[in-house]
Amino acid sequence: MASDLTASIELAEIVDHLKKNIQLKEACNKILHQRIVNRAARERNLVVTPEEIQAEANRLRREKRLEKAADTFAWLTEEKITPEDWEAGIRDRILTKKLAESLFSKEVEKLFAQNRLNFEQVLLYQLVVPYERLAWEIFYQIEEEEMSFYQAAHLYDIDERRRHQCGYEGKLYRWSLKPDLAAVIFNARAREVINPIKTEQGYHLLLVEEFIPAELTPEIYQEIIDKMFAEWLASELNYLLHNSSEQQYATQAQ
Repeated sequence: MASDLTASIELAEIVDHLKKNIQLKEACNKILHQRIVNRAARERNLVVTPEEIQAEANRLRREKRLEKAADTFAWLTEEKITPEDWEAGIRDRILTKKLAESLFSKEVEKLFAQNRLNFEQVLLYQLVVPYERLAWEIFYQIEEEEMSFYQAAHLYDIDERRRHQCGYEGKLYRWSLKPDLAAVIFNARAREVINPIKTEQGYHLLLVEEFIPAELTPEIYQEIIDKMFAEWLASELNYLLHNSSEQQYATQAQ
């Protein structure tokens, strides 16, 4: 019975499923994104070699622990794709990466220098409580060393995830914080609890574990490239759709 259900899924059924789950637009946009990439890559004479595809395929096999060729074929069968489909997808991703580098690699250092402050980071702990009086009581208890910040966060934070992690918020960029909070946090001293601050979420107690100076690491370099490329791709798609709509309107008017 199960084999009868999965034996043949028609293309129309796939499209219908995407429509009903409001995913068709996203799928169409991804197709158009690839068309834009392919066109721009041709204009810049960018190509992907078989050796590059093979190297990436080998990396993915190691990542997925597909040690034998049989393991790879079994995985591809399970994913309902052929080896040619897989290699075509690898080719598209490598070409996209090459295009992003070609377009924006020379702009990264300039953008980083212009926005250096935004790339400063903090290793931040915080706890948020709903009442001002409670926030100050906790603050004074921590000051008097009646409990640690981490114990207080584990007991009182309104956020379940942070409670489990004793207030750990993560490594955050300055730009990811609201300006008023960023100003307070980056003027504080490391490992000093910051007085309660009110926001729409409640009353925040903050502790900076470490300040991390802005540095153009490979990770930040890639983040900047990805952001610039995503903005470019969205702009190109908007231009493509706008022009297509205008041409369609002009054709209908004739």
